[in-house]
Amino acid sequence: MSAAPLAPAAPRHRPLLTDAARPATFGVSTRDERGEVGQVRIAGEHPLTLYVDRREILTLMTLGAAPEALVIGYLRNQRLIGSLDDILSVQVDWSTQAAAVRTRGGLLDLDAKLAHRTKTTGCGSGTMFGDLMADLDTLGLPLRDDGPRLRQSTLGALAEALRHHETIYREAGAVHGCALFSLDGRLLYFVEDVGRHNAVDAIAGLMWLDGVDGSDKIFYTTGRLTSEMVIKAAQMGVPFLVSRSGLTQMGYEIACQVGMTLIGRATARRFLLFNDPGRFVFDAIGAQDS
Repeated sequence: MSAAPLAPAAPRHRPLLTDAARPATFGVSTRDERGEVGQVRIAGEHPLTLYVDRREILTLMTLGAAPEALVIGYLRNQRLIGSLDDILSVQVDWSTQAAAVRTRGGLLDLDAKLAHRTKTTGCGSGTMFGDLMADLDTLGLPLRDDGPRLRQSTLGALAEALRHHETIYREAGAVHGCALFSLDGRLLYFVEDVGRHNAVDAIAGLMWLDGVDGSDKIFYTTGRLTSEMVIKAAQMGVPFLVSRSGLTQMGYEIACQVGMTLIGRATARRFLLFNDPGRFVFDAIGAQDS
């Protein structure tokens, strides 16, 4: 995990947190096709069972790079916690493979949400509590004449910035990465995990902890743009969702419904604009051919 220095307004409350990041990679011995012995780095993967007020919720499989932020973002994106103020503490203990969360008043409608789960296409434990399509009408992203705009020239710079960023994927593979950018292309957060849904949850948690507003930000993921990814980005208030991969039909339909600018197949020179309510500015047409 990495982050650029931020100077947001201080949040009203910050939970008591451990700092229990795990090593991102581990060395293992191999033998290649010629029988020669070598050593490579592989990505970590650890079970982390989430308990809220002593009640077991589920077990996440994670790289372990930002477990506290992952837990907070998971509770946020599953709509189980309405505010960071509701979380008193997050304590991660890898000796018991557990994350213990204490809250002020419990989780929101937990029994009803546990009773109705929708399995999504996210890697690992990609499930969302409750009806996947519930409350979508509350997630609309406002479009104002003076609202944020994403320029084509900035979009190209995002992929280029990540290409030069040191990543676990480059060292060991087997992970997805997500990033949050400002509209001028500044990298704010970059998180990798064994599943893209974990990486987006961790960024959601970091945004809450740092008091960062998503309404003028760009979210980038290496994974495909599924319904889960679109809904999570909308819940974070982010109007621009960009991927180097493709998208699903439901992801596209939900992006249209909530008014999200959706961009796929994005590289430093190419992209496909799938849905845009009017926020995207073509200011570099032809530059990719020069």
